[in-house]
Amino acid sequence: MAVLVGMPAPDFTAKAVMPDNEINESFNLKSYLKGDVGVLFFYPLDFTFVCPSEIIAFNNRLAEFASRGVKLIGISVDSHFTHLAWKNTAVEKGGIGNIKFPLVSDLSKQIARDYDVLVNEEVALRGTFMIDRHGVVRHQVVNDLPLGRNVSEALRMVDALLFHEQYGEVCPAGWNKGDEGMKATSEGVADYLTSNADKL
Repeated sequence: MAVLVGMPAPDFTAKAVMPDNEINESFNLKSYLKGDVGVLFFYPLDFTFVCPSEIIAFNNRLAEFASRGVKLIGISVDSHFTHLAWKNTAVEKGGIGNIKFPLVSDLSKQIARDYDVLVNEEVALRGTFMIDRHGVVRHQVVNDLPLGRNVSEALRMVDALLFHEQYGEVCPAGWNKGDEGMKATSEGVADYLTSNADKL
């Protein structure tokens, strides 16, 4: 599997169902992000089992991502018609309701191939990619099909990136927003560990 961290995020243009349920026939990743941080996540299929829980979890935290200037994008190998039908299905009936971020249709499976998350030429693994303001992948994690991802961890990694960009410090193990960072020097690590080694 390819490691895309440090590489430009593969760009794509595809059909997408937008937050207002309009179909964007030419949704483009770079144009949509327009210099914002993006979290792009792949999921296997609409109308399945783990997937709606993840999508709803992302949607429930949408305001937290937006407050950090982050745009969410979901993507699977389903058609835009299926995406829309799933959005129009009530949560109580296994749908996702009217989520407020784009769902991209990767019917050709080429986007999943480009991100190297396509398994058995069938569906995408649960890949999550954080893309910085320059279009570079800064974090990726890929879960197997039965293992739902942790949306709080995606948000934590956004916070870590923003902290590093703002202060130039690095984020040690278990770092959370509001925690002390570390200067990336011999003295910095010594100072940090002196105060925090027993808490790690």
